[in-house]
Amino acid sequence: MARFKQVDYGQMKLVPVRFKQQIVPGSFEYALSYLIDHELDLSAFEARFCNDEVGAPAYAPAVLLKIVLLAYSKGLISSRDIEAACRENVVFMAISGDSAPHFTTIAQFISTLGEPIGKLFAQVLVVCARQGLVGRQMFAIDGVKLPSNASKAKSGSRADFEYEAQKMEAALAKIIERHRDNDAKGLEPDQAAREQRHIQRLEQEAGKIRRWLQDNPQERRGPKGSLRQSNRTDNESAKMATAKGVIQGYTAVAAVDEKHQIVVEAQAHGVGQEQELLLPLLDAVQPMLTAGSALSADAGYNSEANLQQLKQRAIDAYIPDGGWRKRDARFAEQQRQETSPMRCGTRPPRATSRACSAPSSFAPPQICRIASARPASACTATAATTTSTALKLSNLPVPSATAAAAACAQPACGIPTRPWCARSRSSWGAPRASPSAPSRA
Repeated sequence: MARFKQVDYGQMKLVPVRFKQQIVPGSFEYALSYLIDHELDLSAFEARFCNDEVGAPAYAPAVLLKIVLLAYSKGLISSRDIEAACRENVVFMAISGDSAPHFTTIAQFISTLGEPIGKLFAQVLVVCARQGLVGRQMFAIDGVKLPSNASKAKSGSRADFEYEAQKMEAALAKIIERHRDNDAKGLEPDQAAREQRHIQRLEQEAGKIRRWLQDNPQERRGPKGSLRQSNRTDNESAKMATAKGVIQGYTAVAAVDEKHQIVVEAQAHGVGQEQELLLPLLDAVQPMLTAGSALSADAGYNSEANLQQLKQRAIDAYIPDGGWRKRDARFAEQQRQETSPMRCGTRPPRATSRACSAPSSFAPPQICRIASARPASACTATAATTTSTALKLSNLPVPSATAAAAACAQPACGIPTRPWCARSRSSWGAPRASPSAPSRA
């Protein structure tokens, strides 16, 4: 018997690591490190620090920016996960110089990026254009709805919030009056403490609503003056419908250059309708357009106002309307495509009848009669095909179609056929025709 050297995967070995050698030329981390160190102006980030003479040394914005952008490229969007990567991953150790910032430092840096990150994004686009990565011929526009860190239950109009505050204050007054009566009767300390906590909770919630109404005296309005629901947690977000239900969030929209799929503009709006987002995105992309530039977007961005603006600005745009598929002969079989179970995200049509299953339905393929409430002529082909397949697998002779039809007309495994099981849903609650019909299993 051959002998092999044993391998111990649980052992430990100290290996000296030179961080500079881990940033391999041609990799994403190498390009990221070079751009931040030599191409981008980070003076806006550095101006926020005031520890020239006093205070502890801070983490360099360049280092934190490298860590965050590298983490985003790897799919890490949690500050704790980024901190763990800086401790355990060699590439993150190299890109950060083994500084290992705490997750609170990373979270605070991300939350205070604000306006400087927008200017940094513009600098990146300048570098991409200088490298010939932006073609400026075709720009594709599309968006996605993203949930925000806000509660749908705290959405409504000012009238809704005013009614909710009044309702809480009325309930609070009743509870306080009952609490005083209970104090006079001398109730148990536990019940009195529970009521006191309830009173404090109602006071806090009612106070939050009153403060929000005072800080936000105006209703949210749409471009045509229509009323939009506000949100006490995040008033810039909006309640919008998605394929997975209603969310409280934002509609993120982006414009991508066709040559190398460079994102040239990205925005987020608390608006559910995409029609309102085309013009703000167009204003931001306008400086990058040339005489031969064109735009493409889906039917969600089609509106009369948008088309008029595109015409006035002499921009070649390709935006279909909502009914173009019905007019195009190439989509004549669209209904069949939508109902196909092979298409992702679609469901087959719901059955309009129910059929009973016998114990033989869950048995492996064998020579067995098939229970059916249909006439023998209706299930001849099915029975013949199923039985033929089972017999071919077991190397047994295949019966004729007549024998299979006769088997279909007989009960399966001793269980009588149930014609009432194949009734349509509309007649499911109707009484049975015969009182001697078998009870439902």
